[in-house]
This record gives sequence, structure tokens and C-alpha cells, in this order.
Amino acid sequence: GTLNMLGLAKRVKARILQASTSEIYGDPEQHPQREDYWGNVNPIGLRSCYDEGKRVAETLMMDYHRQNRVDTRILRIFNTYGPRMASGDGRVISNFIVQALRGEKLTLYGDGSQTRCFCYVDDMIDAMIALMSYEGPDAAEPVNVGAEDERSMNAIVDCLGEILGRKLPVEHLPLPNDDPTRRRPDCTRARDRLGWRPRVSLPDGLRKTVEYFRQAEAPAAPHARR
Repeated sequence: GTLNMLGLAKRVKARILQASTSEIYGDPEQHPQREDYWGNVNPIGLRSCYDEGKRVAETLMMDYHRQNRVDTRILRIFNTYGPRMASGDGRVISNFIVQALRGEKLTLYGDGSQTRCFCYVDDMIDAMIALMSYEGPDAAEPVNVGAEDERSMNAIVDCLGEILGRKLPVEHLPLPNDDPTRRRPDCTRARDRLGWRPRVSLPDGLRKTVEYFRQAEAPAAPHARR
């Protein structure tokens, strides 16, 4: 897909954005992760098809930029959440919220000490627009975008419980293979080049997301009889 889109961008002389990912860093040995860090990825692990797929897509973007002068942008997206997430997409925020609203135990992998930083979707879209509008000579270089408010999974459960006004029960399951234990972006490049920083705090963003799922999970009203 990336190769086909780059061929199209070359042909019509379009600017093209790759929605890359923090997964290109794998289980990082550098913390926080900067764009010049090459990552720590198991190339034959259970998650490697996603990690390596995004990494080779970045390679294609840079090769087309260098060899064919395609106007490329690479945005390394860290964990993002918000309204209109799919309830069954397997992401931790949507899983936690849906399970909590259904009165189920929250599925917590490992001991819950692994950390992530969660960026609200509106802030992420602002970053995409800012990068696509950026005209600097270094515009083709990857840019990290995400929140820098690092929290453990246990802390996310507690924050969600405060929003819902009750203590949330959890069920612990084994940590998946190659699951990163820590992840936090260094967003200096995004701040300096794009003037971007996240505006929506995690509690505020979670409240908006909970409200969306409350409506999405509510049973449909019966059709009125004519």
C-alpha cells in the first residue's frame, strides 16, 4: 500500500503523509524515545509483522524522497484515543471503558506496571495538519507525536475509576510476548518545528471518550408504532 501511494504521489507530484507509529521503536532501550533512536525490535516475534511493516514503510518514504524527490512526511504516532474508537478494536482505552460500562472486570495484562502516554485524537489531528503544512528543509525527517504524560496501566484504571465514581475490579492475564514495558515520546522536534503540544489532559479526554461509549453502548430505543 505504501509503495502504491508513493508511486501515485510521484506521478501527480503530491505531498504524502505516512501515519507511522511508536511501534517502530519496539521494546525501547532508550527512554524517552527520540527520532534518532533506531529501536529494539524482534524481527521474528508475534508483533514483528506490524513493527517491521511500519519500519519498512518509513524506508520506502525516505527512499522515494531521496531518489525521486517526492515530498514526504513521516509522523510517528504514539498511543492515541478518543470518541469513535471501535469497541472491539483491542486497544487498552476502549477495552477498559467498554468493560467498565458493562460492569465487567477490566483485563489487565501483567502486573499493570507497564507504561504508555495517551494523546487525545483532536491533538493528534492538529499535529498531522501542522506537519503537512510544515515547509522546512528537514520536513521529510520523522516526527514523534504523542502525549508526554507517562502513566502505568494501573494508573489508567484508577483515573477511569475516578471518572466513573467507583473502584473498578480487574482481572490479570499474562503479559503478551514482546509487549513494551515503557513508552514515552520525546516531542522536542514537534514543539520546535511545528509549534505543537497536546492541549487535552488525560482526565478530560477520558471523560469525553466515556461519554461517547456511554451513548454507543446504550440499548437502541424501540421503534415507535405508527
